[in-house]
Amino acid sequence: MRGAGYYDLLGVGRNASTAEIKSAYRSRARSAHPDAGGSPGEFHRLRQAYETLSDPARRAAYDRRLEPAVLTRPRRREFGEDPDFTAEMPRLTPEALPWWDQAVARLRPAEPPGPGHAPVMILLGWLVLVVLPIMARALMLTGWLLLATGVTVWLVYQQLAVARARREFAAEFGGVMVFGRPGGDPDQWGERLTAELLERYLTRLPGARIFHGLAWPGSVFADIDHAVLAGRRLVLIESKTWLPGHYATDETGGLWRNGRVFRGGATRLPEAIDAYRELLPGAEIRGALIVYPSRAGQVTAEPADGSSVPQPMTPEQFAREIGGWLAAEASTVDLKLLRALRARVV
Repeated sequence: MRGAGYYDLLGVGRNASTAEIKSAYRSRARSAHPDAGGSPGEFHRLRQAYETLSDPARRAAYDRRLEPAVLTRPRRREFGEDPDFTAEMPRLTPEALPWWDQAVARLRPAEPPGPGHAPVMILLGWLVLVVLPIMARALMLTGWLLLATGVTVWLVYQQLAVARARREFAAEFGGVMVFGRPGGDPDQWGERLTAELLERYLTRLPGARIFHGLAWPGSVFADIDHAVLAGRRLVLIESKTWLPGHYATDETGGLWRNGRVFRGGATRLPEAIDAYRELLPGAEIRGALIVYPSRAGQVTAEPADGSSVPQPMTPEQFAREIGGWLAAEASTVDLKLLRALRARVV
């Protein structure tokens, strides 16, 4: 082929793993993107190189076209990632999720705040402010009537405001609970499994809204794989395909595998959490790394401690622990947060 080959474009060797190719592409695409000052032709070729080398079948065909003298195709290894392996999504029973039967209540927008028990308050207001004064002192009737009328008007206004907010919410969002789409590249099967996990279980919460592919403020890329919003609680998620083993996070956010520092993967969720806390003041934000095995074997993880430090989790742990955390605001939608997040979907 004319010009630099695909491996040279991405700056990786011919033995590079799929994860290394993906990381190299994301790094170079940021500067090559036309919105960042790059040329459309350069970005298109970079994208073409990534799509070819991230697909095992297309990569093999490309390798066969290279000169035999420079071809260094590796033998199939019995360790490391297995490019032909795809994990399966576990199916959980409702009994495994303590929050499953919790508050599948009527959906309510969180702005403006509702009066709560408005009809009961109106009735009590009339009893206390009208009936009792009539029985006590007839001369105070006019003043009490004015006060009771004012309270009643305020309560009715609040009730109408809530009804108007519900109509506006329905007109703007309808019944949509999922925004965006997970990655469609061959190596992004972890993102597709997470999308299935979120939609299968967290749509049980009527107030939950799911997002795929969120950009950081000022970015045009899908920097965050997924997010789920319930009320003012937001979880930012990355889907990881890592080697089987037991994963944990220390107090500084460092990743560990099988009792040793894990250098086979990385996450940018801590920076994403800081960026979104600045973007969404008042939101309660956590991060989660949903880990799938990249070859045959089992992934386990330490129980979540509820901190904002992104923690590795199995799909089962995520559904149980993060689902329970979000279920505390199962039926509330914060319209300001929802609008802000929808605007960040790439």
